[in-house]
Amino acid sequence: MATKKKTFSSPSSGGSMLPWLGIAFIIVLLDQLSKIAILKVFHYREVMPITEWFNLTLHYNPGAAFSFLANAGGWQRHFFTAIGIGAALYIAYLLKRHSGQRLFCWALALILGGAIGNVIDRISYGHVVDFLDFHWRGASFPTFNLADTAICIGAALFVLDELRRVNK
Repeated sequence: MATKKKTFSSPSSGGSMLPWLGIAFIIVLLDQLSKIAILKVFHYREVMPITEWFNLTLHYNPGAAFSFLANAGGWQRHFFTAIGIGAALYIAYLLKRHSGQRLFCWALALILGGAIGNVIDRISYGHVVDFLDFHWRGASFPTFNLADTAICIGAALFVLDELRRVNK
């Protein structure tokens, strides 16, 4: 009696999500190590110019992206922690379900690593540690970190994956 061999290349194969969790773990590790280094070297709001358009600095963000709800009185810490944990669980479910879709899973793994990195900050410090400061001709982009970078790259890959899927 022949048995069907389970393949891991089909889009909904339910294959191993370990490689994707490994990528997320690497993102968390790099994010947390970079934040620990910045916290050891910098004082709050201290700035170290690197180029004419980039500084390293230490900022705390108790809110979400672009300091959304930063001055909300403290409840936002628990709210954004819960959202991050919920998102991580849902992303893990999606990774398990679609582990054969490489670009989709790259996007999810990057977002997962970034979300967990920022959740760790909220639980450990009560805020997210930010330190990358880009500016140009008087305009300044909000300070961010490696977790935020992974989330943004993951979101861009997610859009790219969806555009590719729609064009097929």
